[in-house]
Amino acid sequence: MRFLRGMGGALLWIGASVLGLVAVLLCVTIVLLPVGIPLLMVARRMFTQAVALMLPRAMSHPVAEGRRKGKELGDASRKASKKASKNLTKSVKKKTGQTAGKKAKRQVGKVGRKLPG
Repeated sequence: MRFLRGMGGALLWIGASVLGLVAVLLCVTIVLLPVGIPLLMVARRMFTQAVALMLPRAMSHPVAEGRRKGKELGDASRKASKKASKNLTKSVKKKTGQTAGKKAKRQVGKVGRKLPG
């Protein structure tokens, strides 16, 4: 898949460069200037898309990738906190001699060390 994206990006890059060259030639003539400027803008957008195809997703869409990663970390922390809560209630019921506050503090510390990042 990565190879196909790279090849598509390379072909789009070549097409954008040819279109850009034609647009520059059209801009040289005063009569065809209204045609050349929009073509130059289209070539610029094609270059941007070609680079986005060649780069990894995290580089081309950093905000979307950050949201996705944040959601994954939130899900992991939610699961870990539920597990810690269950372990805490079990240990308090057994009355190990520790207060619930101390036990909770220790459990939260363990969960915090297990989280990635």
